[in-house]
Amino acid sequence: MKKITKFIVALSVGLATTFIQAAGLSDISSSDASASVKEALTTGAKYAVSSLGKENGFLDNSKVKIPLPDPLNRVEGLLRTFGMGKQADELIETMNHAAEAAVAQTGPILLDSIKKMSVRDAKDILTGGDDSVSQYFRRTSSDALTQKFGPIVKKATQKVQLGDKYNSIAGKAASVGLIDQKNADLDSYVTQKSLDGLFAVIAEQEKSLRSNPLGASSSLLKKVFGAL
Repeated sequence: MKKITKFIVALSVGLATTFIQAAGLSDISSSDASASVKEALTTGAKYAVSSLGKENGFLDNSKVKIPLPDPLNRVEGLLRTFGMGKQADELIETMNHAAEAAVAQTGPILLDSIKKMSVRDAKDILTGGDDSVSQYFRRTSSDALTQKFGPIVKKATQKVQLGDKYNSIAGKAASVGLIDQKNADLDSYVTQKSLDGLFAVIAEQEKSLRSNPLGASSSLLKKVFGAL
């Protein structure tokens, strides 16, 4: 009986929340809703690019700093044990600097994605979860960003010869099933981690906006996201 009661209460709370959201948004015009979402997307994108696409943008951010793939941590330890800590640090720094260089050039792609946003996309983002903005970017720009990142990352990692040794070791590990094949190539690994870091920072900004809409940078954002 208690379980049934708890279920009814939970269901009621869920329906009430949905009703409140719908009621709040009903007072928001379609143009304001669409404009606010575009502004939120633009703000999140610009912040992520500016904070990560600068010197040590990744290295100084523990949440997105790119490490060696977890299964290869033992390799990093061996390098340091045998006096190759400097080379290991150089590899890690190079991966993160490559990510910075790549992210710095993502602005136009993200802005193009925003321009293509439909009314339906705007509605889904407004009524979605805390990471709806980053999920939208993942869905609409990941392929273009990956193509953009590839050459930049490759050029940066080629500057350090240890990158070739890393790829060789990771490739052997992948051949026996120790890691996923995509992590056997350093360039692909850095590219994916760069994108993950970019979207993580965008999601962080969106979560902050949703939790404190009154602290938003514009009256439009306060009005629309405050109604959610």
